[in-house]
Amino acid sequence: MHSVVCIKQVPDSAQIRVHPVTNTIMRQGVPAIINPYDLFALEQALRLKDRFGGTVTVVTMGPPQAEVALRKALSFGADEAILVSDRAFAGADTLATSCALASTIRQIRKNMPVDIVFTGKQTIDGDTAQVGPGIARRLDLQLLTYVSRILEVDHGARQIRVERRAEGGVQVLRTALPCLITMLEGTNEMRFGTMADMFRAARAELKVWDRLAAGIEDPSLVGLKGSPTVVGKVFAPKPRALRAEMIETATQEPKDLAVTLLAKLFTQHPRIERELARRAV
Repeated sequence: MHSVVCIKQVPDSAQIRVHPVTNTIMRQGVPAIINPYDLFALEQALRLKDRFGGTVTVVTMGPPQAEVALRKALSFGADEAILVSDRAFAGADTLATSCALASTIRQIRKNMPVDIVFTGKQTIDGDTAQVGPGIARRLDLQLLTYVSRILEVDHGARQIRVERRAEGGVQVLRTALPCLITMLEGTNEMRFGTMADMFRAARAELKVWDRLAAGIEDPSLVGLKGSPTVVGKVFAPKPRALRAEMIETATQEPKDLAVTLLAKLFTQHPRIERELARRAV
């Protein structure tokens, strides 16, 4: 089984600041990490490798500094890593990014068939959740989003069965391979890298593909030229000025506390009371 995992190096969101004058994200001095959602995708691919054998290839698009993220993925147990880096990719939005990654995977398939493409459900710096579906559409792959668990992989029938988190419950879906899966957060726990994999990752010669090596002949499809998205403004949310409200009851009995709290809640938000009454009918 050959799995391709698309990861992204992102700034640590816990330390991001917004410039007070330009309203742009200040990346200077902010450490870069692998997008946390992508780690769930990588771990799932490694688990399939443990179970069925095969190869895990990790791909990222970014500047030369993104090599650090790829070596980290190799230290966890990935077999190969490809950095897609070219000045032509600068300023790419989700449309241009999915175009570049899809073309890269298309080039990978020329040497080895790809069974599953994994991505995280979204990235913490963009939060759009559009790149995974965009890749699937361009490669004509079956798309399974927000997957929480892989139940079965049938190589003979070329099928996969998964659990997918949906609004109001869980869906069990079966589809054909090859497919693209976006993994939901909290579905697994990233393993610790072995010492042997860490040494291998440090010594590995990463493949670095420019635009042409990735199979992109038309530069207008990628980077800023291929990005119709326009960001008007970036700003930090204003801190709330509301303070916690103390609610007193006659007794400390749970029943009295619950009644008082619900009465306060329904007074401030009558729509909630009406909605609950409607559902109770």
